[in-house]
Amino acid sequence: MELPLQITFRKLPGSPELEALVRDKAARLDRFARHIMSCRVVIELAGKHHQQGNLYDVHLDIKLPGGEVAVTREPGQHAEYRDVGVALRDAFDAARRKIEDYVREQRGDVKSHEPSPHARVLALYPLSDYGFLRTSDGRDVYFHRNSVADDAFDRLDLGMEVTFVEADQPGEKGPQATTVRLAGRHGGL
Repeated sequence: MELPLQITFRKLPGSPELEALVRDKAARLDRFARHIMSCRVVIELAGKHHQQGNLYDVHLDIKLPGGEVAVTREPGQHAEYRDVGVALRDAFDAARRKIEDYVREQRGDVKSHEPSPHARVLALYPLSDYGFLRTSDGRDVYFHRNSVADDAFDRLDLGMEVTFVEADQPGEKGPQATTVRLAGRHGGL
């Protein structure tokens, strides 16, 4: 990092061990983005809770050329944040993901999501919990009840249009869909 790390403790005493942990986690962020200009870390005792013990808030503010990444980890529904190490880990993991996204965006490497291919329901075997789709290029793709999103297997009809995600490897019955969704007004797509 080009500028020094700033660590602030609120409502709790700092310790050399905790500062070392923060410094280690902050130094690792350099692997994901060069030229981090500053990193401000605030660790705060959120309060004492009778059943959960002490809970910690962690706030990160990371300045990058042309941008900023901010992360807040509050205990809210995370009882595991009574361990300051867990709260720090989660905050720095979230910061890493945001920094990676920022770097990809700066490079112009942002993924464009291709739309899922469409198919029509070719055959249904409700007693055996599976069916087949016919793709626009004429292939038949197997699917199981469990691969149909939103428990919509029983709403499927022959000829109905669906979108699907095909497995990388074919199954016992050939090409196989891992996810099938109702298309159009039937599935909310």
